[in-house]
Amino acid sequence: MDTFEGSATATEPDLIEAWDWYDPNAPLPGELFVPTFDCLSVVFLAKFHGRPTRHYPLDRELHELPAARTRPLPRVPGPAAGTDTAIADGQPAVSLPASAWVHALPHHARAARTLRTVAGRRTCTTRIRSTPGTAPRALPSLPEVLARRSAEQPDQLAYAFLHNGEEIADTMTYRQLDVRARKVAARLTALGLAGRSAVLLHPSGLGFVSDLLGCMYAGVAAAPVQVPSRARGLERLRTIADDAGAAVVLTTTEVKRDLEKRFGALPQLAGLTLHDPDSLAATAERLAPEVVAGWEPRPIGAQEPALLQYTSGSTGAPKGVRVTHANFGSNVDETERLWPCRGDARVVNWLPLFHDMGMLFGVVLPLWAGIPSYLMAPDAFIRRPARWLEALSRFRGTHAAAPSFAYELCARAVSESEVPPGLDLSSWRVAANGAEPVRWQTIRFFTETLGRAGFRPEAMCPGYGLAENTLKATGSPEDRLPTVLWLSAEELRAGRAVAVPTPQDAASAPSPDVVPSIGCGRTVGDSLVRIVDPETHATLPDGQVGEIWVSGPCVAAGYHGREEESEQTFRARRADRTEQHTWLRTGDLGLLHREELFVTGRIKDVLIRQGRNFYPQDIELSAENADPGLHPNCAAAFSADDGTQERLVLVVEADGRALRGGGEQLRERIRRAVHDRQRLEADEILLVRRGSLPKTSSGKVQRRETRRRYLDGEFGSAEAAAPRERVEAGR
Repeated sequence: MDTFEGSATATEPDLIEAWDWYDPNAPLPGELFVPTFDCLSVVFLAKFHGRPTRHYPLDRELHELPAARTRPLPRVPGPAAGTDTAIADGQPAVSLPASAWVHALPHHARAARTLRTVAGRRTCTTRIRSTPGTAPRALPSLPEVLARRSAEQPDQLAYAFLHNGEEIADTMTYRQLDVRARKVAARLTALGLAGRSAVLLHPSGLGFVSDLLGCMYAGVAAAPVQVPSRARGLERLRTIADDAGAAVVLTTTEVKRDLEKRFGALPQLAGLTLHDPDSLAATAERLAPEVVAGWEPRPIGAQEPALLQYTSGSTGAPKGVRVTHANFGSNVDETERLWPCRGDARVVNWLPLFHDMGMLFGVVLPLWAGIPSYLMAPDAFIRRPARWLEALSRFRGTHAAAPSFAYELCARAVSESEVPPGLDLSSWRVAANGAEPVRWQTIRFFTETLGRAGFRPEAMCPGYGLAENTLKATGSPEDRLPTVLWLSAEELRAGRAVAVPTPQDAASAPSPDVVPSIGCGRTVGDSLVRIVDPETHATLPDGQVGEIWVSGPCVAAGYHGREEESEQTFRARRADRTEQHTWLRTGDLGLLHREELFVTGRIKDVLIRQGRNFYPQDIELSAENADPGLHPNCAAAFSADDGTQERLVLVVEADGRALRGGGEQLRERIRRAVHDRQRLEADEILLVRRGSLPKTSSGKVQRRETRRRYLDGEFGSAEAAAPRERVEAGR
């Protein structure tokens, strides 16, 4: 039996279980991170070459300090030759021989169980400190992963596209995808686009996947954009193309023909060359046939841009986030570690592939893990949400992701009828829920309704992410129920998270004095999250609301062509810490509770009324719940100054079902619901037709754009609602 310094001991099987999953021959990362947890005992486990494993407790006085939180540590000279000293916020924590291996156990279930067995209490350790001279393990680029899949699993199904979200219409093996991607790369190289950018204009389908990987092979930074269906979408396409410096647009034959027919004479397409596969091949053969014939994959640098991911525009004009190959590898590696794609794993995805969440779950994660991905068009889901559930059942999907409103639509579709015969969701292990505020009512509704079809409540995995961090920042594991934190509404408006007992009426309509907040999980790997005062840049303690800051290998390189904004957003520093690394300012508000992240809103969207802060999504949820005929994400709340005072305005989408009895009755129900829940008086409630509110590609309401259209009179008259029905047509 190996003994541990201190009071804890462990048997040999305990130690074997703690270490048997770790490959001692693998290269060791070169950074050490201080422990993160909320108890008074910090535990390092160090395994020495040829020496007993020992338990190193840190000094108790140190970890009682609020400052003893996770953060990267610089390599510093130890007090003696051959040793390194771990520093926690400037204070020595423990000295270890340079040959020691220090590994973090909280991110592996078996190791965490062992640690609890050994220590007898909730503790955790952190990342590995490497021996001198060892380099961090380099993650492969996505083209390198594809090449390996093509060599090792050539005939295995990689992607399938479902016609109308139901039957398989097209498939691609890894070999077929690799061949197609290399052809695209050769042609792009022949056009002289290596090191430049190109717009990727595809509907959901296999063509998007091959063009995306082809761009990466060629060193072309792809900028995915939604296919425009009207003039406003065409303006976004042009704006992004100009911002990215792209003159070439890769698309499908159908989209190319449609755009040239409908918009070919408009100035938005002037100077842009639209290429479908045939025209790209013909142009490349004409310009440089020898380049096409002799093309070979080139070495791909980890810091080369792999993608220009344009933000959804929910908080302003879209900005191109420079995502490197290292960012992609780190984020998908962390995602796969959080939600393992083991055994029979397979993805079923309806999210648009040009959106970061749809791209990572529908394209990147399946390729990285070597599992099949079944893709369907977003409109197939919107027309009939149950198609997604049926596809998950038919193809035995294990991993899928969607915003909260999609789970709401699915639950409504099933609750309004019977569970479809044969619907079996027992294979669904990870139902990632993100891209917008995760709502407790939606989680409860979905898990209760779909539980009849075999859905496990633990499979609902709320998470938090953003394009500036490639995607995922935090997430909840698949083996526990989502965390619900009941908070005092009054204290939350003052910026404090004060937990209250679970209300007795929690299953129906809890008191307006209580707010349910859903935990979005913890970080994985080397990513860090802190809550920081947005004005002073000082770190805030647990339970206090502030701006969410993120650091780690997933943080993107910056905004394309916006160096000053990139410096402010991607390279922030905390005022109360001396540290080498920088932080990403997310612009989102949240708090940490027992090391789990809870998101409360966005800084720029907070409404201040009578000296108190109100989150617009809470007001919007109250409005949506005012009538069963209203749909998810149908409301936008914002302030508008009429010259004398700030007025609370609600723009709500409504159709015939909600308008039974007339618009004034619906407005009164909404007004009463907002008053009951937030104790606020809505100064104006404007009813508009469904589809009128501007939304992002992930379904989030664009509040600032809604406010602009309201002030410009695009929804109709901006005067206060008269006591008559007002349902304006959207434009």
